[in-house]
Amino acid sequence: FMKNVHRKTDHVILLYVPEYHTIIQSPMVMTDVSVVTDLLQEEEKRIKCFLEQLGQTLKSAGIGGKVKSVGGTPGEVICKVAKDEQVHLTVLGSRGMGTIRRTLLGSVSDYVMHHSHVPVLICKHPDTHKH
Repeated sequence: FMKNVHRKTDHVILLYVPEYHTIIQSPMVMTDVSVVTDLLQEEEKRIKCFLEQLGQTLKSAGIGGKVKSVGGTPGEVICKVAKDEQVHLTVLGSRGMGTIRRTLLGSVSDYVMHHSHVPVLICKHPDTHKH
C-alpha cells in the first residue's frame, strides 16, 4: 500500500479487530472461570501495546491517521467501520490460508471484498505468497 497507493494527503485508519474466541475456548477456562478474567486482562494489555506500536508506526512514517480497535467478527467489523468512517478505500492483508482452511474458516478478505461499499485492495505479503 505504502509503495504503490498511498498519497501524502491520505488519512489512514489502522483497524485492529481482536478475536477473543481462542481465549474463551481455552481448556483452562473449563477448570477455573477466574482464568478467563486473567487471560482477558493479559490480552487487553497486549492489544494496547500493539495499538501503541501501530500509532508510532504511523507517526514515524509521517502518515496522518489514527488507530482503532473494535471487537467482533473481523469482516463485519471492517465493513461497518469503513462505512462509519466514510473511507474511500479499504486495504487488507492476506494471510495466505490454503483452500481447505479458507473454505472451512472463511476468509476475511473474501467477506470484505463481497460486502464492502467501497473498493477493496488486498495486499499479499511476498514472503507468505511465494509460488
